[in-house]
Amino acid sequence: MTSRTTTRPDRLPAQAGRSDGAAAVVIGGGLAGITAALQLAAAGVRVTLVEGRPRLGGLAFSFRRGELAIDNGQHVYLRCCTAYQWFLDRVGARHLAPLQDRLDVPVLDVGHPSGRPRLGRLRRTALPVPLHLAASLATYPHLSLAERASVGRAALALRGLDPMDPALDGVDFATWLRRRGQSDRTVEALWDLVGVATLNATADRSSLGLAAMVFKTGLLSEPGAADIGWAHVPLGELHDTRARAALDAAGVRTALRTRATAITRGADGGWHVDTEAGPGTAERLDADTVVLAVPQRETHALLPDGALDDPDRLLGIDTAPILNLHVVYDRKVMRQPFFTALGSPVQWVFDRTDSSGLAALDGAGQYLAVSQSAAQDDIDRPVAELRERYLPELERLLPAARGAAVRDFFVTRERTATFAPTPGVGRLRPHAPTNAPGLYLAGAWTATGWPATMESAVRSGLNAAGAALSELGRPYRDPLREAAV
Repeated sequence: MTSRTTTRPDRLPAQAGRSDGAAAVVIGGGLAGITAALQLAAAGVRVTLVEGRPRLGGLAFSFRRGELAIDNGQHVYLRCCTAYQWFLDRVGARHLAPLQDRLDVPVLDVGHPSGRPRLGRLRRTALPVPLHLAASLATYPHLSLAERASVGRAALALRGLDPMDPALDGVDFATWLRRRGQSDRTVEALWDLVGVATLNATADRSSLGLAAMVFKTGLLSEPGAADIGWAHVPLGELHDTRARAALDAAGVRTALRTRATAITRGADGGWHVDTEAGPGTAERLDADTVVLAVPQRETHALLPDGALDDPDRLLGIDTAPILNLHVVYDRKVMRQPFFTALGSPVQWVFDRTDSSGLAALDGAGQYLAVSQSAAQDDIDRPVAELRERYLPELERLLPAARGAAVRDFFVTRERTATFAPTPGVGRLRPHAPTNAPGLYLAGAWTATGWPATMESAVRSGLNAAGAALSELGRPYRDPLREAAV
């Protein structure tokens, strides 16, 4: 037997005007939902945020393994990610996820005929675009002179594209690159090196529109746009602990371990959100505004009839996996904070010794996180098989690892880590407003113009909150426009 209560957080009837005493329910406690809740609350709306997990942060979170704090996956952002930087500022965490002074990416190639790792670097100068990368490209050892020249020509062609042009959405990036003289080696050693990490797909599986957005914004807009930032503390400190403190300070009611089971429209034009926090805990929340900030399939299941013209298109937005391998050595085997690799199944490797707490426990050991995007081939491999496959590869890349003892090896898998950026996906991504007044969508998979990144998630939350406040008649200050001014 279940009980049902109805919560009416001081909502006035719709006809009396929703700008006074307005209430909102945000469904989903990832970056999109947190952002929407913070912005709605800042405008004086009474907000309840419901999240089915026991924590906030969505797919960018931490957990404990023994005495160590482990991120489920390595997440980075770029200087051009202005929305995510706003989010860090809003939760008081910018100093915990600093940016590089200047882009500098060590690239190790173990496919060299000598068999020894060959180091190259992708780094920028302070010169204006596109000269900021010219020196790095001219000396990049993993491409021939002719290949380097072809990269410059393709980059200039990219600058002329409009990422929002619908025609680009239906073309795959690899086809466009081949038509501009890019060799297989150039795609591997440069375009996919960046694209796989940002798009979670190889060039042949990526929409030209999204690829153009990544490269044009990140590498061809401002000299420092691609400078890399990452959390120097566990992600949970940013996206859960500090985010929850910010929500509390804003007056948001946060209900964890609580899932939404239905969204219905009331006779007065308001919304009812049915929730459950376990057996016998049914609760109905009444609101003027609902922001649905959950993945596309969950959104499809909760959408009321008529909210979208073709709700089944959400099911056409496919997902792509990310695999992370975690290796704890008994000694220091890597000097750089991170590197990326060629000629190896290993993609990006980050030193997480300090952020995990290992440095404070054992000054001798080192913890490396190996981040594998577009991991369709490996996502379901058993741990023993992954260990056998990747530990020798790390020894090839890091000679110091050859005599080191592995204290721990474990795997985290996100099978639906991002939406797949396949050609044609742009026409499937919905905007924040729906056909139903007062109901809005948020999530990295919505129509932000960005691939599935933390930046896209925050932007979607800002979009949803802005649209909701406009309909409620509330003043709204767009932090991204203010920053641009």
